[in-house]
Amino acid sequence: MDPPAAKRSRGCPAGPEEREAGAGAARGRGRPETLLDLSAKRVAESWAFEQVEERFSRVPEPVQKRIVFWSFPRSEREICMYSSLGCQPPEGEPDARVPFTRGLHLLQSGAVDRVLQVGFHLSGNVREPGGPGEPERLYHVSISFDRCKITAVSCGCDRRDLFYCAHVVALSLHRIRHARQVELRLPISETLSRMNRDQLQKFVQYLISAHHTEVLPTAQRLADEILLLGSEINLVHGAPDPTAGAGIEDANCWHLDEEQIQEQVKQLLANGGYYGASQQLRSMFGKVREMLRMRDSNGARMLILMTEQFLQDPRLALWRQQGAGMTDKCRQLWDELGALWVCVVLSPHCKPEEREGWLQLLSTWDKLDLCPLEEGNYSFDGPSLQPTAAPGPGSKEEEEEEEEAATTPRHTVFCRALQAGRLHWGDGHLQRILASDSYGPSLTGSVGAERLAFDPQGRPLWLGEPFPTACARVDTLRAHGYPRQALRLAGAIVNTLRVQRRQQLDSYKQQKKELLQKGATCITNAEGWVGHPLDPIGCLCRALLEASCLEEETLALYPDPGSEKRKVAYQHVPVPGSPGESYLALALEVALLGLGQQRALPEGLYAQDKVVRNEEQLLALLDQVDLDERLVQVLRKQAGLLLEGGPFSGFGEVLLGESVPMHTCARYLFTALLSHDPELAYRLALRAMRLPVLDTAFAAGEPHPTPLDSTDSSRFPRWFILGHLETRQCELASTMLTAAKGDPKWLHAVLGSIQQNIHSPALLFKLAQDACKTATPASAPPDATLLGIALELGLQVMRMTLNTMTWRRREMVRWLVSCATEIGPQALMNIMQNWYTLFTPVEAATIVAVTGTTHATLLRLQLDTAQREELWACARTLALQCAMKDPQNCALPALTLCEKNRAAFEAAYQIVLDAAAGGLGHAHLFTVARYMEHRGLPLRAYKLATLALAQLSIAFNQDSHPAGNDVLWACSLSHSLGRHELSALVPLLIRSIQCAPMLSDILRRWTLSAPGLGPLGARRAAKPLGADRAPLCQLLDAAVAAYITTSHSRLTHISPRHYGDFIEFLGKARETFLLAPDGHLQFTQFLENLKQTYKGKKKLMLLVRERFG
Repeated sequence: MDPPAAKRSRGCPAGPEEREAGAGAARGRGRPETLLDLSAKRVAESWAFEQVEERFSRVPEPVQKRIVFWSFPRSEREICMYSSLGCQPPEGEPDARVPFTRGLHLLQSGAVDRVLQVGFHLSGNVREPGGPGEPERLYHVSISFDRCKITAVSCGCDRRDLFYCAHVVALSLHRIRHARQVELRLPISETLSRMNRDQLQKFVQYLISAHHTEVLPTAQRLADEILLLGSEINLVHGAPDPTAGAGIEDANCWHLDEEQIQEQVKQLLANGGYYGASQQLRSMFGKVREMLRMRDSNGARMLILMTEQFLQDPRLALWRQQGAGMTDKCRQLWDELGALWVCVVLSPHCKPEEREGWLQLLSTWDKLDLCPLEEGNYSFDGPSLQPTAAPGPGSKEEEEEEEEAATTPRHTVFCRALQAGRLHWGDGHLQRILASDSYGPSLTGSVGAERLAFDPQGRPLWLGEPFPTACARVDTLRAHGYPRQALRLAGAIVNTLRVQRRQQLDSYKQQKKELLQKGATCITNAEGWVGHPLDPIGCLCRALLEASCLEEETLALYPDPGSEKRKVAYQHVPVPGSPGESYLALALEVALLGLGQQRALPEGLYAQDKVVRNEEQLLALLDQVDLDERLVQVLRKQAGLLLEGGPFSGFGEVLLGESVPMHTCARYLFTALLSHDPELAYRLALRAMRLPVLDTAFAAGEPHPTPLDSTDSSRFPRWFILGHLETRQCELASTMLTAAKGDPKWLHAVLGSIQQNIHSPALLFKLAQDACKTATPASAPPDATLLGIALELGLQVMRMTLNTMTWRRREMVRWLVSCATEIGPQALMNIMQNWYTLFTPVEAATIVAVTGTTHATLLRLQLDTAQREELWACARTLALQCAMKDPQNCALPALTLCEKNRAAFEAAYQIVLDAAAGGLGHAHLFTVARYMEHRGLPLRAYKLATLALAQLSIAFNQDSHPAGNDVLWACSLSHSLGRHELSALVPLLIRSIQCAPMLSDILRRWTLSAPGLGPLGARRAAKPLGADRAPLCQLLDAAVAAYITTSHSRLTHISPRHYGDFIEFLGKARETFLLAPDGHLQFTQFLENLKQTYKGKKKLMLLVRERFG
C-alpha cells in the first residue's frame, strides 16, 4: 500500500528544535526556497551521488555542493532514536546518562568546534569537561552519511554501545542546527582532479609527513603496487573516495552496530533473572517498534539479530533437558518477540523479496527443536468474524473443532508470524476501508453481488478473517506509521463485533428457555481474546486510546527529566462517519466486550497466568480514563448487554463449567457504576460472584477438602491459578460489602452470594474480618447489620472447619468472640449456647468461655449486675458441658471457671470423679489434684491423687517415669494430712510402683525429714516416721524385694560395660536394706546368694567383693 503523507512520529514529533538544515533563515525572512535547493533536497534524499554522476556527464559545482549539503540528515528525530532507548529511564537513574541528552548538553555548552564537511563526510572536535580534578578531554568525531542517513560513525572515546555516543550526537545536532556555519567542501576526489602532477606530489608528501607514523607503511605498499604494472590496483579504473558517498548498489540504511547488539542481548539474557535485564530487553523491543514506525529498515535487522541471540540462549537447552518450563519473565520476552515478528512480516509496504527473506528465516527457526512453543490451546485458523448465529448444542461444527483440537500440530512462537506471511493487503474492500473515512455502500456499485460488507447504518465491516488476525493488522498499521489507517480498520472491526453480538443475542433468545432449564451450556465463544498471543483487545484499545490523547501529550520531543509522570489526559475525538461516537467511547466498549467475553480457561500455567496479567493490563488502561457522563452511558449500555449476553457473556445467566470468572472486570464495573446506577452495579457484581468450576464441584453442603486454604489444586489439575481466582472473588465480595454499608437490602444480598459462591474458609474469614473492621470505624457508631454479617460469616467458617484442627482455628475463635462482643451480650451468649456446632470442647472451654468473661469483655459490654450473672451462668454451663464431653482437656478449665459458684464447682468436681472411673488418665488427675491443693482443698486433692495412683503403673526399670514428681507430691500431701491418709496410700504405692529406687526415695523422704512449705501453699508439719514400724515397714519390705528382683533381672543380660552401674545400684540397695533392724544381715545374705548364683561372672563378682566384702 502507498505510504501516507509525512506525519509526526509519536514520542519524537516535530518541535522547535527540529528543523530542516539551513532553511530556517530563509523562511524567517519569508522568502521561498530556490528551485535549486528544492531539487537538490529531493535528489539528496533518494539518489546515490554515483547515480547522479552517471546520469549527467557534467554536474556543475554549485549543484554538487547543494546536493552534498542536503544529503546530511535534517531531522533530529532519527538522531534521538539512535542515541536513546526511547523510554523513560528506570526510577532513580539520572536522565543525563542517555547519550542524546548528554550530546544536547555538550552542544548547548559550545563544546563542538573545528567542524568540516568534505563531501559526504563530517568531522569535528568535541570537548567534554572532566570530573573533579580531571583535565578536559578532547574527542575527534567523524561521520559518514548518504541520502539523509548516517551510515558510519567514529569517535575517539571508543565507547562501544548499542547507540551513538554523546559526542556523535553533539556533532550531528551541530550540523543540523548550524548547517550554514559548517565549512563545506566537495568530495576530496573532486579537489584532487583539479591538481597537476607537482601539486599532487606535494599534497601526498605533505600528507605523509603530517601522519608518517600512521600512514607511511600503507603509503609505501600502495606506491609499490601502483608501480607494478600487472597489479590488481592498476586493473581497477579510478580510486576509492571515502567522501564521495555510497554507490548505487550500496544499501541505504542508518548505521547500526550489529556486533554490539548481539553482545548486549547475549549479556542481558545471561542476566535474565534480574528485573533490569528484562526491562532493557523490552526497551530494545520498543526501539524496534520505533524504527518500524519511522519506516527504518534497521527495525527488521535489529529484530533478526535479537532473535538469533534469543535462540542461542543456553538456558533453552537446559530447560529442555530438565523437562522444566522457562521462567515467566523469559516467556513474556518470547511472546513480545513473536508479536513483533507478526508486525514485521505483515508490513503493508515491504518488498516481496524482503518478506520472503523473513519467512525463510522464520521457517528455519520454527523447525529448531529448541524453539519455544506457544502455550495455550488457541487456534491458528479460528472462526472468522461473521455476523451469523452461533451453532447450537452438539452441532457438527463443535464436533469438528473438538476433533481438530485432538490432533493439534506443534506450534512455536513464530507460527503466527509465518501465518501472517500468507496475508496480503490487496483486498479491494480493505483498501477502500483504509483509504477513506467516508467509505459506504454508495461508493460501491455491486453491493448485492458481494458479501455483506456494511452494517445497517452503512458503516463498513471487515469480515472473513479471525478477530485476532484482524486486530494484528491494526497493530501492524500503527507499528509501521499508519495511525489513520489503523483507526479506520479498527472502526470497521468494532462495527463487525457489534453486528456479531446482535446476532449472538438473537440466537440466545431462541434457545434461552432450553439453556436456563439445563442451568449450564456447552455453547460459548470459540476462544478467549484476553490473554490471546496476539492480544487483540489490547491492540484495539491502545489504537483507539492513542487517538483520544490530548495533542499536547505528544508534543514534547525532549521531556523535562525532572517532571513527574502525569496521568494521561483523554478527550472525546469524533469518529468520522459515525455521528455521536468517539474513539474514547469505542475503546471503553471494546475493552468491556473483551473482558466480559465468556471463554474457557486456556491450557497451561503460563497461558492462564497471562489471562490474569492481560486483564490487569486492560483494566490499568481503563483506570487512566476519567469517566464523564458520556462514558457512563457507555458503561450502562455495555453492562446491560453483558447481563443479557447469555452463553456468550461471562455475566450471562448460563455458564460453561470451565469458563473464566469475571471477578476483576466486575469489580471495575461495580466501582465505576456505583455512584451512577447502584441497582445495575449490584446486579452485575452479584452475577459475577460465580466461580463455575467450583460451583459444579461442591454440591450444597459438601465439606471443603482443605478447609483453611484455597481449594486443593489436585482436584482441579487443569486450573493452575485457581487460588488466585478465589482471591479475586474475595476482593470483589469485600468491595461490595464495604460499599453496601448502611444498606441492609444489599448487605443481605451480598451475604447470600458469598455463602453460595465462596468455598474457601480462609477467604470467608478474611471477609468476616474486613466486614467487622468496616462496620466499626474509630470515629463513628458501628453498623449493626454489617457487624451481624461479619459474625454470620465467622460462624460459617467455624462450622466448615470444626473437624479440622489447625493453628489458625485459635485466631478465628478469638476473633469470633471479639466480633460477638462488639454486637452485644446476646450474640455472645448465643455462641456459648450453641458451642457444640461451632467449637471443639477445648476451644469452647479455654477460649470462648474464658475470653467471654474477662474483665475487659465485661467492661466493653457495660453490663449491670444481673446481666453479668446471666453471662457468667452461661459460661459456667458451657464449661460443664465441655468437661462432660472432654474431661481430659476441659475438667481443669471448668473447675477454674466455676470457682466463684459453689454448686457449679461441685458439679465440675463430680465430673472429674466420674471421669476417673471412666478412664481419665493419671496425669490429668494429678494436675487437677494439685489445683485442688492450691485452692486449699487438700482432702479433695488427696482423693484425686489416690485415684491417679490406682491407675499408675511404674515398672522396675522406669527410674525416670514422668509421673515420678507427681508420686512424690502425693506422698508429701498424705504425710501432711496424717497417719491415716499415709497408711491408706502405702498399699497403693506398693501395688503401682515396682521401681526400687523410687520406692526407696519415698521411704527416705518419710523417715529422714518432715515436709515443709510446699510451692503452692503451707502444709501442716508432720513428724518423721520409723521405717521399722507400720505403715512404713510394708513399704520397706516392698523396696527390699524390688531391689532383689531388679538385681536378678539386670544380671540376666548384663554386659561388662554396665558393671560399674550395677555396683552403684547395689550401693543404693544397701542403703535401703540398712533401714531395717536386721538390714545388714539381709544384705550380706543377698550378696552371698548373688555370688553363688552368678559365680561364672568372675570379674563382676570380684568388683562386688572389692566394694562390699
